[in-house]
Amino acid sequence: MNRRTREYLSGRFGDYYRSVDVSPPPDADRREWGHIPFTSGDGTTMVRHQSLLDLGEIGEFLARESPRHAYFSAARYDDPGNREMSEKGWRSADLVFDIDADHLPAVDPEADPYPEMLAAAKEALVKLLDLLERDFGFADEDMTVVFSGGRGYHVHVRDPTVVGLDSTARREVVDYVRAVDLNLDGLVERRPNERGTLQKTLRAEGGWGGRVHDRLVAYAEDLRAMEEEAALAKLRELNGVGEKTARTIHGVLRRNPEGVKAGNVELGPGASTLVRALAREVIAEETSPIDEPVTTDVRRLIRLPRSIHGGSGLVVTPLDRDAVDGFDPLRDAIPERFTGRDILVKVTEPGPVPVGGDRTKVDAGVQSVSEYVGVFLMARGRAEKATE
Repeated sequence: MNRRTREYLSGRFGDYYRSVDVSPPPDADRREWGHIPFTSGDGTTMVRHQSLLDLGEIGEFLARESPRHAYFSAARYDDPGNREMSEKGWRSADLVFDIDADHLPAVDPEADPYPEMLAAAKEALVKLLDLLERDFGFADEDMTVVFSGGRGYHVHVRDPTVVGLDSTARREVVDYVRAVDLNLDGLVERRPNERGTLQKTLRAEGGWGGRVHDRLVAYAEDLRAMEEEAALAKLRELNGVGEKTARTIHGVLRRNPEGVKAGNVELGPGASTLVRALAREVIAEETSPIDEPVTTDVRRLIRLPRSIHGGSGLVVTPLDRDAVDGFDPLRDAIPERFTGRDILVKVTEPGPVPVGGDRTKVDAGVQSVSEYVGVFLMARGRAEKATE
């Protein structure tokens, strides 16, 4: 990034910050603040160990310094501006989850287009929110969902029951969300039925047991809707289930739908095979591949909502829970300040530009483009600012 490009982006970022209200997080005066300024060369310099006493009013600071990236700590401290981490006096920390498309198992960051990466990240986000709401019982008002401005999403949980957790406890949360080393046999326990006889019963009250139970009920309903031979063939697709076992399981599922709804898995030989197979399906489909180090780090710096991501020119956008499904980051996170006019850039990496509804394609050399397209190209290192 050459000097003209740095100065242009810095100036326009400052114009953006002067036009918006960037609200600080709760307990802003207890948090450490950091930012990365526009500096010469290819490297970046993180300025951190700052408190609000050092920065002043956050909106004025952003407008004055127009940083390339802006951050605040998940943690709250007694002395957030102390340069020694051990002397800051850690008090608590938001439970933060990071969905980064680069780390998703189904994404190849070298080959997959940016819009597809973001779509995969949103899918992982929806799964995460479902887990946090259904399994942990976090309320909407205790969670803040944020588009990171780059390749994914952040979720900040500020429920009083979790902000005091240490790294070890947070790792257990991560393991639950990702179903790491989940004891599949532990999903079933022996409970007395109405006759007082102990029977194998799925833990259907909630958690992974409840999720597997939901899948079992749906699976049984599908089998009952099939012709018998088709149902038996579906059961035989499971490893370890032969003809005789398939007929036994099918008979029980067909005759006792209410028992299945109650969690009864006394289905004869092969029952454990069926439950384990369905559990593996549920785990594969409903876990969320969160970035573990972000959640377990109780001193993490995280992007400031409403700031601009200096690697994309997009806004780090907070989202209401009911707005997640309809959110298009490549349209809805474009700063309004960067719309309505064209600028000249010298394109060094031609090709498609995914921002905006028209999905512009640019050629090499000096081009006139919408400003938000130019800002995206410059921020991504695909163009330099040309002389107007």
